[in-house]
Amino acid sequence: MTHGLIGCELPIVAAPMAGGPSTVELALVVAAAGGLPFLAGGYAATGALAEQIDRLQAAGVRFGVNLFVPDERQRVDRDAVRRYGESLREDADALGAPLGEVPDFDDDGWAEKLALLADRRVPVVSLTFGLPRRDDVAALQRAGTRVLISVTSPDEATAAAGVGADGIVVQGPRAGGHSARHDAGGPAPAEVGTADVVRRVAAVTPLPIVAAGGVDGPEEVERLLDAGAEAVAAGTMFLLTDEAGTGAVHRAALRDPSVTETVVTRAFTGRPARALRSDFTDRHGADAPTACPAVHHLTRPLRMAAAAVGDAQRVHLWAGTGWRAAPSAPAADVVRWLAGLGASQRIASIG
Repeated sequence: MTHGLIGCELPIVAAPMAGGPSTVELALVVAAAGGLPFLAGGYAATGALAEQIDRLQAAGVRFGVNLFVPDERQRVDRDAVRRYGESLREDADALGAPLGEVPDFDDDGWAEKLALLADRRVPVVSLTFGLPRRDDVAALQRAGTRVLISVTSPDEATAAAGVGADGIVVQGPRAGGHSARHDAGGPAPAEVGTADVVRRVAAVTPLPIVAAGGVDGPEEVERLLDAGAEAVAAGTMFLLTDEAGTGAVHRAALRDPSVTETVVTRAFTGRPARALRSDFTDRHGADAPTACPAVHHLTRPLRMAAAAVGDAQRVHLWAGTGWRAAPSAPAADVVRWLAGLGASQRIASIG
């Protein structure tokens, strides 16, 4: 049996995690275990992404690639970014790091990456942070690609259907990392379970749904499938797997018993994102402008310097609300565990 939208044996998707956690090794293992892995195309250089795609295609596995949809209206409020940079100066000086240069416009290589995915005929592409143009969706579909658009509400789902999406990724507000909501500066969504969001979206569109956000084990996967999803995407549950490229500081923080909660913050990138709470999120969360990717570029050298010296308080530690359940285990075991196929000895000791 295969699940129609994702075309895999099991209804489990390894969500794209930009910045390192999503690796070719993780993708190969997830695919072999019966799930659908995603490569993270956001922030990746086009050439590096091409190499990852080529390795997966040479292995003959089914996979997806995620891209960030650029805001074509994007204009950097340089005064707001400058003021925010001034508030970060003490942190940068403590690390001996500069603050990054902020370009006037950055579309993350959108046109080149779309052309690459169409040329390589990538099986599944998901598009996040906004609504792509209908002709971009159609170009991918002509290459044989199934196109998914990430949404967080019924209105966004209706808009995704309007540009021809084959399916939607319905993200609940408890997801780790960046919020997929199309208006990054709009009001925060209500803190409800992803199953509630899935049911509301399913009521307005027949498009098949991949549910994401707040996944912390097989019971939540079953709840989301019962709510109307065809498959379930998990990111945080793969952060501590053997094959993930999660950095040492991030791994240690996820295991740290002194870390007690997650927060949604713009402090690192200028777009709302859920991370483990830290001194940095406490001090800068209220000041950060809604300016992505400008703030991402501004803070990147600081974050890299912090990671290099093991400073967990100044690193973007993305995590969903279920991070405590993330297993330190091979990714294949995590796929099977999430799919309800029994817990191996490695999974049984989750704390």
